[in-house]
Amino acid sequence: MPATERGRLGAALRRWLLSGLLVLVPLIVTLWVLDWVVSTLDQTLNILPEAWQPERWLGVRVPGMGVAFALAVVLGIGALASNYVGNQLVAWWHALLQRIPVVRSIYSGVKQVSDTLLSEKGNAFRQALLVQWPREGMWTIAFLTGAPGGDVARHLPPQDYLSVYVPTTPNPTGGYFVMVHRRDVVPLTMSVDEALTYVISMGVIVPGGRKPGLGVDDAHAPGPAQG
Repeated sequence: MPATERGRLGAALRRWLLSGLLVLVPLIVTLWVLDWVVSTLDQTLNILPEAWQPERWLGVRVPGMGVAFALAVVLGIGALASNYVGNQLVAWWHALLQRIPVVRSIYSGVKQVSDTLLSEKGNAFRQALLVQWPREGMWTIAFLTGAPGGDVARHLPPQDYLSVYVPTTPNPTGGYFVMVHRRDVVPLTMSVDEALTYVISMGVIVPGGRKPGLGVDDAHAPGPAQG
């Protein structure tokens, strides 16, 4: 086989390999995560008495029964907590946990985070922003979380400063909480979901389908204008 044909065949094989990986890797990772979630939730069936185990009266193990059970438990607790009696029980339970020294600090922190992320009135990430990080001249996507409060507000006036979360890539659950002057922040029109996708994909998936430059020499546009 001539060298030119071998080169074309090699290039085609590399292209097919990359195309196959781009299709299979997201699918495999998604299936793996779903399998882990289902397997973990299936363990919740162990809290039931043996006579009530679905496998006992069905005669066969059905994957995913734990998901239905966990969902039923969450819905039941939610329905209970939504009425007056349930609210009183939740308040009593919360007060009890607040009296336990070590549990108090852990429970309070987790509850504040969950209230912010899961509450219908909460809005953890309010807006996508551009900030200079980790030094001047380098820009990254961040998210507005609020304004300085408490004792911090005496030193950093809320009317001048914003509370900002700078996520890491590709895992946005880790990051940095910083307080930035309003003049150093550039608001973005993209949604929070689009910005998160942009961060997780390390800039590969561009909101709006616009293609980024292919190299450092493709564009020499100036940095974002600051207002």
